[in-house]
Amino acid sequence: MTAWGPRLPSMRSSLALDNAGLGLVLAGVTVGAVLGLLASSPIFTTFGPRRGIGAALMATAVSLALIGVGAGPLHSVPVTALGFAVVGFSIGALDVMINVEGAAVERAAGRTLMPLMHAGWSLGAVVGSGIGAACAALRIAFAVQFAAEAVLIVVVGLVVARHLPSGVPAEAAEERPPVRERFREWLSGWTHLRLLVIGLVMLGVELGEGSANNWLTLAVRDGHRQTDAVAAAFFIVFAVGETAARVLGGPLVDRIGRVAAIRVTTAIGVVGLVLFILGGPAWVVLVGILFWAVGVSLGFPLGMSAAAESGPNPAARTSVVASIGYLANLAGPPAIGALSERVGLLEAMWVILALLVVGFLCAGALRPPRAERPASGDPA
Repeated sequence: MTAWGPRLPSMRSSLALDNAGLGLVLAGVTVGAVLGLLASSPIFTTFGPRRGIGAALMATAVSLALIGVGAGPLHSVPVTALGFAVVGFSIGALDVMINVEGAAVERAAGRTLMPLMHAGWSLGAVVGSGIGAACAALRIAFAVQFAAEAVLIVVVGLVVARHLPSGVPAEAAEERPPVRERFREWLSGWTHLRLLVIGLVMLGVELGEGSANNWLTLAVRDGHRQTDAVAAAFFIVFAVGETAARVLGGPLVDRIGRVAAIRVTTAIGVVGLVLFILGGPAWVVLVGILFWAVGVSLGFPLGMSAAAESGPNPAARTSVVASIGYLANLAGPPAIGALSERVGLLEAMWVILALLVVGFLCAGALRPPRAERPASGDPA
């Protein structure tokens, strides 16, 4: 998802679009992701992990190649928009399925592994942005870059899918109710108070992560009067900091519990945003960015774990909280941008801080069910 970021300026020129038009094309990712989240549960329970996840990976590869062809040789807005919509759908569905499987592995292992798994996403953001930037610097055509990445996704997908369970999950192997009833069950998830409160935690951290991806470099450059090179370096610090926090987060959660880990990290994130917004010397801004990265590192993976174990049909439950997280990550940053037109970009980031405070207050919803609580973790 980050590989096309550095190519957007030249893709905009190739498609003869202005910023508003490009924004509409990119909106296909959001629309597709929401539809993918809705479809993830029936795909998972019908086809099982191996075929469901494998198919989503193949669809991601095909749609990425379609974006390259549409924005490159064809110069076609509809084809490019279709590619973005399909890649959003496939990644949205994939995200729920891999989190359900990840939560199952975590339960079987008896220790916290989801933050480490999600570190792959953070590392992928660094690698994907680097690939896109390198291809832009070398003037490699969109179609060539995205086709090569599609081939890589296909090859890796075929290898890793072989190690996933092939059967439909046990709870789905029984007689399944009609589609209408299953859809009603998914809708009922939005009435479960605990899921919605977990979603509030994810809302804050995902808005913080998405806003960093979209606005951090611009805020460093314009708000703190740093050069483009410094702004880019500061974003790398954010990405590396988030990755490191997720790698180290599992042992921390096992030691102090899920609730305490969320409260500690979100509190650090609040301090980081205060330092970043108020600024001052560049080193203070840099420390603020690092704290910001820690603050948003654990909410999404731990929220997905909590949702998956909160009751029956983990795919549907995970889909509910993932929808809230996706809404914050994909739709929140444009809202911050719109607000910044009125009050300024740095000032608009107080909204992120406020939602992190909400996440701190709602962290208790991530406490494991009583029967699964570790002896020393997640105290009342």
